[in-house]
Amino acid sequence: MAKNKAIKESSYISELAVFGIQEKKGNDIIRLDLRNIHSSVTDYFVICHADSATQVKAIANSVEDEIYKATKQEPRHKEGLEHGEWILLDYFDVVIHIFRTDKREYYGVEDLWGDAEIKYYKSA
Repeated sequence: MAKNKAIKESSYISELAVFGIQEKKGNDIIRLDLRNIHSSVTDYFVICHADSATQVKAIANSVEDEIYKATKQEPRHKEGLEHGEWILLDYFDVVIHIFRTDKREYYGVEDLWGDAEIKYYKSA
């Protein structure tokens, strides 16, 4: 029973992250479902990009705000806030990657998880 609750919670957090991204007009939003990949370290990756470091930071703040308002959870770990080229927000079972456009193309994170189930979202 506890595992089902954790899966539902990680799905909910991933949807909150998508909403936070949409609020700040993030581009090409996808959610990779990694639950059926045995070597994955998380349930979901949520990935998007933006054209400027300012927008990347605004998206990260929006995601944090939405998740905190709904769950009172802070990210376990954050990286990249100082430069705004690639911000990572780690919520244990959900990891959010917010890239500046050129960095997303360069790193191709979603290409590394070709076996994942991908869900595409529209920007708001």
